[in-house]
Amino acid sequence: MLAVAYYLQTIKDRFAAADNERGATAVEYGLMVAAIAAVIVGIVFTLGGQVNTAFETVSNAITGGGTTTTN
Repeated sequence: MLAVAYYLQTIKDRFAAADNERGATAVEYGLMVAAIAAVIVGIVFTLGGQVNTAFETVSNAITGGGTTTTN
């Protein structure tokens, strides 16, 4: 009877260890996503003005200097 209890305890411990590793993996993925988001936000704040200026320049060139005509 003691051997059966030990066996069941061993199986329970294996499943508990697997659950702990899954939780750690989820936390690691969450930290990676947060780091990637922080890098993207930093790049947008750093280059946002330059990109906006480039789009305005192209837009003005396409529309003929910002003037619009209506028919």
